[in-house]
Amino acid sequence: MTLHTHTHLYEGPERRALAIHCTLGHVGAWRGLASELHDDLSLLAFDLPSHGKSGVWDRTGNIHDVATDMARRLIDGAELSAPVDLVGHSFGATVALRIAVESPELVRSLTMIEPVYFAAAIADDPDILVRHMKANAALDEAFASGDEREAARVFNRDWGDGTPWDTLPERMREHMTRLVHYVPASAKFLHYDSAGLLEEGRLARASMPILLIEGDQSPPMSGVVADSLQKRLPHLVRVVVKGAGHMVPVTHPAEVAAPIRELLERS
Repeated sequence: MTLHTHTHLYEGPERRALAIHCTLGHVGAWRGLASELHDDLSLLAFDLPSHGKSGVWDRTGNIHDVATDMARRLIDGAELSAPVDLVGHSFGATVALRIAVESPELVRSLTMIEPVYFAAAIADDPDILVRHMKANAALDEAFASGDEREAARVFNRDWGDGTPWDTLPERMREHMTRLVHYVPASAKFLHYDSAGLLEEGRLARASMPILLIEGDQSPPMSGVVADSLQKRLPHLVRVVVKGAGHMVPVTHPAEVAAPIRELLERS
């Protein structure tokens, strides 16, 4: 399906990157990082389906396919020219990775921040899926009961920036509740590799310079996923930001900008 795509350009130099935010995020999540990189590149950010001001996904089909198609249409569009630098966070990082693998000719460099491509870790150790589901039992129970507000609360607790649910503005809590269906909908790709990126030799197609940034306070699965990707991607440099969690591009933009700046120099 084709949806309206809302974009925002954080304008700087001629060199431009496409920025893809996390689940429950929006283009504003890149404000701090764009400011830090203002002298290095411009960031074209867009709202994922149903997020921000983009069109609403009707919950049919594979949401990762829909989001990836949305991102790919922006490359070589009016505001970008391939090859581009891709910067993605969490779910957005998996979209960026997929484009880099499926269409490497479109990508000059790839920055993945806290990618949640659990399928790579599961391929190395299938028991991880069992342990991951056990750790996420409260979230699954909330979805099973139809209580999406409780699911949003649990998701924010585990994958947010540390701000307690009860202290968030009600409008933000409603926003998260409205979008939390993305979490189970994403499992086809994030857990089960619906696009087949883990097929023999496919990830090696991403031969551009790659940066993977993670926080040392993130959920344990983040590090396990990073280990699995590091084994499979030939040109990956890994950076750990001390004192940061899953929302590291929002909470620590300067620390994220520094290795991206080095990546741009290499590519």
